[in-house]
Amino acid sequence: MKINGLIHILVVSVFIFPGEVLAAKKKKSEPDTRPVPGKVIDHKGIIINPTPVKIERPYTGELNMSVGFNFQEIPAGMQYCTKEFPLSPNGIPVIIKYGPDLAESTGVAQKSGAYHLSVDPEKVNIIAFDETGAFYGLNTLKQIVESVTKSGTDLPMMEIDDYPTMKYRGVVEGFYGNPWSHETRLSLLDFMGRHKMNSYVYGPKDDPYHRTPNWRKPYPESEGRKIKELAERAKKNHIDFVWAIHPGGDIRWDRADYDSLLNKFNAMYDLGVRQFAIFFDDIKGEGTDSHKQAALLNNIANDFVKKKDGVKNLIVCPTDYNQGWANPSDSGQLAIYGRELDPAVDVFWTGKVVCGDIEPASMEFVNSRIKRPALVWWNFPVSDYCRHNLLMGPVYGLDTTLDSSMMAGIETNPMENGEASKSAIYGVADYAWNTPAYNPLDNWTRSFSEIMPGAPDAYATFAIHSCDPPKNYRRNESWNVETFRFDNYTPEQFEKLRKEFVKIKEAPDKMFSQGGNMPLVVEIAPWLIEFSNLGERGLMALDLIKTYESGNKDKFKEDYNRLYRINEIQKPGFLDKRSGTLKLQPFIDNVLADLNPNK
Repeated sequence: MKINGLIHILVVSVFIFPGEVLAAKKKKSEPDTRPVPGKVIDHKGIIINPTPVKIERPYTGELNMSVGFNFQEIPAGMQYCTKEFPLSPNGIPVIIKYGPDLAESTGVAQKSGAYHLSVDPEKVNIIAFDETGAFYGLNTLKQIVESVTKSGTDLPMMEIDDYPTMKYRGVVEGFYGNPWSHETRLSLLDFMGRHKMNSYVYGPKDDPYHRTPNWRKPYPESEGRKIKELAERAKKNHIDFVWAIHPGGDIRWDRADYDSLLNKFNAMYDLGVRQFAIFFDDIKGEGTDSHKQAALLNNIANDFVKKKDGVKNLIVCPTDYNQGWANPSDSGQLAIYGRELDPAVDVFWTGKVVCGDIEPASMEFVNSRIKRPALVWWNFPVSDYCRHNLLMGPVYGLDTTLDSSMMAGIETNPMENGEASKSAIYGVADYAWNTPAYNPLDNWTRSFSEIMPGAPDAYATFAIHSCDPPKNYRRNESWNVETFRFDNYTPEQFEKLRKEFVKIKEAPDKMFSQGGNMPLVVEIAPWLIEFSNLGERGLMALDLIKTYESGNKDKFKEDYNRLYRINEIQKPGFLDKRSGTLKLQPFIDNVLADLNPNK
């Protein structure tokens, strides 16, 4: 059934009484209406994300891909990575080798994930620092092949040198609300691996076995099997599955609770987890004791992390996790961490505030106190503070002068709508991999073709009008259109806005019928229904202006009352699943208020 059909059958959509004009309501914070940084680039049909550090074209030719690929030299255990390529014994030879010595002798960067990819007149060659780098190089080749296949061309000869800026590049499932489904997590792990992310922190606030009061209890067997599968899928994608526990709400700081922590960690280790985090965020009382937190973390590091085979360093989220409420003095938690906490423990940090830009000043503030580069927990596009909104806008507000000496990396905290968060994850992956070259607007624009391959323009239309929450971390929205009052516009402005409302009305059906990403469409279907209704209301408002100008009072009154009634009927749905709140809905409200025949 098409979405428009759903609209007519199911919908009670949103809209606003003329006396309650949305545009006139006082907001707690002002939107950021600065232009989104960056510009859209012509990539000549080759889309690679994250952006490689260096691409050169020393050759001008192309290799004929119709013969397929022959992975004649590939490390054991990586054969699964070739299944999406057309394979043939007579195909283009692909040779993959890795190792620190080989990498050093061939000029590949000496860091995990680094690789060199060359497509020369005879073969494809990937040389990497480690197996992760080989996996990344193969993923880059896969994206190139996908791009040229889509455009109907052959494999261009090129040289790529590539390596990551940040150590941690990932996602923290750390929001309040409905945790992701198992299927969504598996999908996101594959998506993250494709885009060279290497860290997934499992810490959903509403997982009862993650925090108070049940953090001491083991997972039920069925849930344990899911975690085991997640850890295996993460490993397959060269991602560290980090399992987090949140004990601070009722921790007793005694031997019994310490043993409970060790028992829980051992149980997770047996399920395949090899990295762990302890969260002390959003708590009060005894659990906030900084000295006891540091002592506990040090003991866990010594008794568990350093003794268990293959376990990576511990991560902590402090109680003072942002500058806005951190005690800046020498007696504050961050300074205590700097003096007392094992230097190998990484420390989360959200920046100047809970939800905001990541800037050098806030990193200098925390790093000077904790005596190590902080690991950024970036609260975008998380929407647990505005659950009626989807935050689909570009990833910006991340300073591109930051490097690994100032931040250990970045973990984006997405929405509970996991599929809808992929565009933001796509952007954070790009930023964390090649920070100096990050181009927010171009990255966001590129993401649509991957996430909604059959209807990227329709998805872009939905995304550009679904950016701004009503409070806190305000974002630019609907910057591609200009709205106006009923008596102050040009014909060009009117026609441009009409075309946009037509696109808005039609976009959901295009995404549903042509998009090629049904899990995403199903996840955001309630918003798409309201979005189509928004487009229809906008067109009605424009028609009402023209009816008013015609001087036909009877028709004007009839059309006005019709729009007014629809506005009221659809108001609950709009308020529950919002989009177009910054400019488009206020435009309709203003038309109704300005042309009210009863005032």
